[in-house]
Amino acid sequence: MLDLRRLRLLRELAHRGTLAAVAEALSYSPSTVSQQLSQLEAEAGVALLEPAGRRVRLTPQAEILVAHTERILEQLERAQADVAASTALVGGEIRVAAFQTAVLALLPAALTVLARDHPRLRVHLTEAEPEQALPALLARDFDVVVAEEYPDSPQPRPAEVDVEDLLADPIRLAHPPGRRTPRSQAALAQLAGHPWAMEPAGTAARAWAVAVCRKAGFEPDVRYETSDLLLQIRLVEAGHAAAFVPDLAWNGRRPTVATRPLPKPQAHRRVLTAVRRGHAEHPSVLAVRRALALARETYTSLSKTLQEHRKDS
Repeated sequence: MLDLRRLRLLRELAHRGTLAAVAEALSYSPSTVSQQLSQLEAEAGVALLEPAGRRVRLTPQAEILVAHTERILEQLERAQADVAASTALVGGEIRVAAFQTAVLALLPAALTVLARDHPRLRVHLTEAEPEQALPALLARDFDVVVAEEYPDSPQPRPAEVDVEDLLADPIRLAHPPGRRTPRSQAALAQLAGHPWAMEPAGTAARAWAVAVCRKAGFEPDVRYETSDLLLQIRLVEAGHAAAFVPDLAWNGRRPTVATRPLPKPQAHRRVLTAVRRGHAEHPSVLAVRRALALARETYTSLSKTLQEHRKDS
């Protein structure tokens, strides 16, 4: 009989990549993890790990076991959700990860709703970009992830993940002061020689932003790399850079720099929630998604004033 605890260690190795990472995540010593996996090999009767330089990698037989373990853990989460749904109260702890602008614009109102409606639910919130948060969701480090998808850059959606759209977030050109604000994709080329602030290379936001500039006929001069959109805005305010800024970054307030819409279909990013499929019906997950939906309505109401300002400007 295969031991489920050891199967979970094998699954953790598949997600985290190294024995040291598994040990750190689970508060074990690397030698303990190695010993438990050796015992799992004896139980399975086949080799599960093979050397790969200074690391180890999973054999095809180990991959088979990991796939079965995923299905077992999903079923266990469904069982937990059914038990939790049979009680009258939503409680315990839920771990939420969200990117910066969602944390600023949506999570405070959502936390207010949760504190009011479910005072026994403890929410642990972490600011994390989707590139880190979504793999961590599969590794069971988070229960709910608020993520973003840029046009033509959809995030991978493993079969174990349940995704719901939250809102469409317009992205606009934030123009440095003292320059004529371009109003079309062709006019965007006026900024060909201007410095840009963008998110780091390797992120979906950066790939999207570079593609928009290339469609306008130039390669952006990216001098400032940061995932902090508030810092990007400060750089634009000071005249040091141009940037692409989504509406969520203003949190329903009037922009402090000139902005203009981008040509469709590049004009919106999608904001979504992602959870593990087996956990999707858990009352705490449903409560968080409902609270985020209510926070979206509050944000939408606040942003109407911003939209009217743009029509008048």
